[in-house]
Amino acid sequence: MGGNKGKDDTMILFGGPVFTSSQDPWELADAHRRFGYTAAYCPEIAAGDRDRINAVREAFGRAGIVIAEANEWCRLLSSNQAEAAANMERVCGKLALADEVGALCTVDFLGTYDWGTAFGPHPMNLAAEGFDAAVQLVRKVVDTVKPRRTRFALEMMQWVVPDSVDCYVDLLKAVDRPAFGVHLDPVNIIVSPRQYFDTASLLRDCFARLGPNIVSCHAKDLRLRNELALHLDEVRPGTGNLDYKAYLQGLAGLGRDVPLMLEHLSTAADYASALAHLKSLAPA
Repeated sequence: MGGNKGKDDTMILFGGPVFTSSQDPWELADAHRRFGYTAAYCPEIAAGDRDRINAVREAFGRAGIVIAEANEWCRLLSSNQAEAAANMERVCGKLALADEVGALCTVDFLGTYDWGTAFGPHPMNLAAEGFDAAVQLVRKVVDTVKPRRTRFALEMMQWVVPDSVDCYVDLLKAVDRPAFGVHLDPVNIIVSPRQYFDTASLLRDCFARLGPNIVSCHAKDLRLRNELALHLDEVRPGTGNLDYKAYLQGLAGLGRDVPLMLEHLSTAADYASALAHLKSLAPA
């Protein structure tokens, strides 16, 4: 197995993409295992394809690979009623599929009041209107699907709700649905040099206040450039300033197996380097 035991024998699950042309569930599951993963993004499954759903669930289960996320990635907030309805149907469909295949969560982003973009910055995103829209849309998703095992979560983003630990705490309380969980992506809420130079404090705050609701996490890194105005670049884990020792200690302290999923890298070699770095820092 490619995980690392942490506090009280909690397994830290590491996952990410694999580079294979095969779409066979058994070959995909084996490719994850051979790469050193114990978690995976859900393979592509057409809506209603129960044979493939069953095959993916069985293949990954037998390989000891947890399906961490089955994501749709389409804006829920839109000024176009037809687009909003279609995207709501897509997200609800993916949440229902995720529940059938046994994925831990479905993650999506809220959208934006900058109607010409998918998630562009706009002042209303972080105003009361944006927060209230998030509450209503999340409730609609989970109340429509009523998942039994899988939880729905919103992507943390710098200028879209939820943009901070405080905001996610408030959102959990306002939505008030057990099927709504937390997807942790700390790089996406680092928005100042003060946070950048003390990511350990930010991570401790994330786990202290969001920990019981965290269902999956993303692994990437951040580098502050010496260029005006403020420039923060996303980089490979281990080449930036995110305190991964604090991150992994927080995961190990949850007392349950929560995946940490690599993303946004270009090559298998990059993913292998990032995975080796994470494993080298994991609590013994």
